Amino acid sequence: MPSIRTSDFHVVCAVLGVFMTCFSFVSYLLKERLYISESCRWNPDDIFDPTRRSRCLWPVPRRLTLHIVFALLTGVVAGPYAANFLRPVRWAGGIPELETTTLDFARLALSVQVTLAGCQLPGRFVKRSWRSLLAILGPGMVGMWVVSSFLVWAICASPDAEGGFKRMPFLHALAIGACIAPTDPILAATVVKGRWADSHVPARLAQLISAESGANDGLGYPFLYFALYLIQFVGGSGQYLEKAGGAGKAMEMFFGETVGFVIVLSIAWGAAVGYVARKGLKFAESLKYIDNESFYSFAVILAVLLIGTCGMVGSDDILACFVAGNVLSWDDWFRRETANDSFEPTVDMLLNTSIFIYFGAVCPWESFAPHIHTESFLDSPLPIWRLICLGISILALRRVPVVVGLHVLGWLRPHVSSLREAGFMGFFGPIGVSAIFYLHVMLEYLRKHIVSESGDEELRTDVRELFNVAQVCVWFVVVCSVIVHGLSIPSYQLGIWFSRHTWNQALDEHRYSIRTWLAQERDAVKHHAWLSRLRDEEERIKHARVWQRQAPVRPEPSFRRVRMHPEQEASQPQG
Repeated sequence: MPSIRTSDFHVVCAVLGVFMTCFSFVSYLLKERLYISESCRWNPDDIFDPTRRSRCLWPVPRRLTLHIVFALLTGVVAGPYAANFLRPVRWAGGIPELETTTLDFARLALSVQVTLAGCQLPGRFVKRSWRSLLAILGPGMVGMWVVSSFLVWAICASPDAEGGFKRMPFLHALAIGACIAPTDPILAATVVKGRWADSHVPARLAQLISAESGANDGLGYPFLYFALYLIQFVGGSGQYLEKAGGAGKAMEMFFGETVGFVIVLSIAWGAAVGYVARKGLKFAESLKYIDNESFYSFAVILAVLLIGTCGMVGSDDILACFVAGNVLSWDDWFRRETANDSFEPTVDMLLNTSIFIYFGAVCPWESFAPHIHTESFLDSPLPIWRLICLGISILALRRVPVVVGLHVLGWLRPHVSSLREAGFMGFFGPIGVSAIFYLHVMLEYLRKHIVSESGDEELRTDVRELFNVAQVCVWFVVVCSVIVHGLSIPSYQLGIWFSRHTWNQALDEHRYSIRTWLAQERDAVKHHAWLSRLRDEEERIKHARVWQRQAPVRPEPSFRRVRMHPEQEASQPQG
């Protein structure tokens, strides 16, 4: 007898399928038709008219962050804090297993995204723009790391047993700031690709943002492991300076393992794989041995290859994927051949939507509001007002002052040519999947390497607070960034359209200035002229209705009657 199957696999497929199906029905409406361009008049009939798709409306990017916001909300509604359809902890089998699953999922999404970002850069872009890239990836990323760490240290003070607050060691803040510092390439793609970017963002600036977001994700490893090695061998307050090996051991591990092995090896391996892939792809294409499906999906295949090979040796697969994608399109051949293909953006959209639904389900929402009693696996180490202050300060101060300072020094020329472009680039440095990725890299390292001396695999006493505070801070900042950066472009465009639509319509119709219009309105209110206008309008409407009832418009004949001979009229068929 048939029975209802409510296994976890079927529930996941149902939730993801319902969201993607509903979004597909209105995807064109949300992305291309629902918003209005500055240069076009809006007609409500044009939204639902499929024959007018060539009409210019609001140029929203094809990689619209609205679907990411909706995906996050879908994960929240279907997750364990609302409908309880998605139960990630039960699926994974425990909290450590869930952290590993989240790390692998984020790794897959980031690797595919940065590979596509590297492939879509112009030929030899890194060689021609090395000054700007070196500035934004060197002092720029160091500045974002230091500013983020200082804000975390200054704001995230935990309550102590005496009723006061105590700040974490600055080394702990450096580890949390390393997770927040990289720019997320998934959210950054909304301002560098699509119709909105073509209309509002210069190509040189969009290319720099894309290259930075792809490269600094892989370069987040040195900043994170610099703090983790010092915490392991020195301690947050220096209490393990003599026992664990001290700062010398930490720097030996940092330069020997992280910089020498992880970073240098990933760059060399990514360049070698990308070069061999480009030569082999050209050779196979010249002999007509490769079909279109394999050719257009080659970048995704290359990302999967690098995830596996770099993961087996413990290297930086994110940086290797970006380098390989850039080398693959070094001569601009692969980018031109795949410019009009929609396979890679489709895979990218499905992967990004899935991961943000997953994030909405696994995010520790209960840790943001301690008064809500749920089955929590996290303590609530910070009050909500401190988290709100942290989110606002990180979004406002983490990146904008650093990018503006680099522009003032002239280190970002010619890609950033004005203070306005520097402010734009500074604001659109979103925090998303990359922050969650590095957060779980840190959690995995803490669980495996910084444990107590008793041998029971428990966290060392000085890092237990870091383990809880890092999760709360990073997750809350990611949620704030997704909402703010996901809705900023639609809000900005809607405000521009509303202001121009209202004011320009009044100026075009009445042909006078705003000052004259305000003076006339002030005089009208002063002399009660609005009453007479209201009465005149009522009289006009009343007379119009009477005229329509008494003098209806007579329809004109559709043809002119031709007078015929009586015999011809008699011969015409009746009826």
